[in-house]
Amino acid sequence: MAYSFKGGLNFGFVYIPIELHASIKEHNIGFNMIDKNTMSRIKYVKTCVDCDDKLVRNEDIVKGYEYEKDKYVIFDDKDFDKLKSKKDENINILQFVKLDEIDPVYYDKPYYVVPKGANKAFDLFAKALEKQGKVGIAKSVIGTKEVLLALRVKDGKMFVNTLHYYDEVQPCPKVESNEKIDAQELKMATAIIDGMTKPLKMTEFVDEYQQRVQDAIVAKINGKQIVAPKAKEEKSVANLMDALAKSLQALEKDKQKIINKSPRKKTQKVGGIEK
Repeated sequence: MAYSFKGGLNFGFVYIPIELHASIKEHNIGFNMIDKNTMSRIKYVKTCVDCDDKLVRNEDIVKGYEYEKDKYVIFDDKDFDKLKSKKDENINILQFVKLDEIDPVYYDKPYYVVPKGANKAFDLFAKALEKQGKVGIAKSVIGTKEVLLALRVKDGKMFVNTLHYYDEVQPCPKVESNEKIDAQELKMATAIIDGMTKPLKMTEFVDEYQQRVQDAIVAKINGKQIVAPKAKEEKSVANLMDALAKSLQALEKDKQKIINKSPRKKTQKVGGIEK
């Protein structure tokens, strides 16, 4: 597995060489852009605006910052490397916090943290971090951007998440509401939440829409029409109390179905008495 970052992990005077590996694999189905009349692929080419749209090779493309109209300062990879200090090449832990102190809105990309030496120091740090239930808040420079990071351990595996900075998170557009909450409605809503609460098993969740797209691709290859999936029509309930009551009734029915499907313990008769 290719690494996304190679450097060191610093906390206190401890240094552990590490690599970051992507922890997420996308399952997106790729579609090409096609001319519907000729069935030919659409190409995207890089051209020069001020030279009669001449094609430009990738090796001739550099980054430029426009400081005035049509005036640029040019940066290449060597320029960005010069801006990095030795410290920026590593992940430097600044402090530790409790996991619930981090609002999930700040989480961005997750990575696995893999030691490339100093295994005892890595295992010791991971065990201490998991035992404390703490998260390390750190900084590093990845690519051309200084990133804020959250370092945590679960089930012996170390993860690091890039975090959004405070000024990157947009304020919530929610409009303040002065609606009065009825005690009975709150009780029923709480009961619905309780009834739908169970241990989280991520293996139970699959991308059903992607499977339908794959089936549709096969259908079209075989010259068949796409058939819309049949779904039970849900009628909306205008009254909030009625909607809550109907939701509770549905939960009760589902619970009863599970009970009815559960295998019953076999009994045997001994002298006419079931045991």
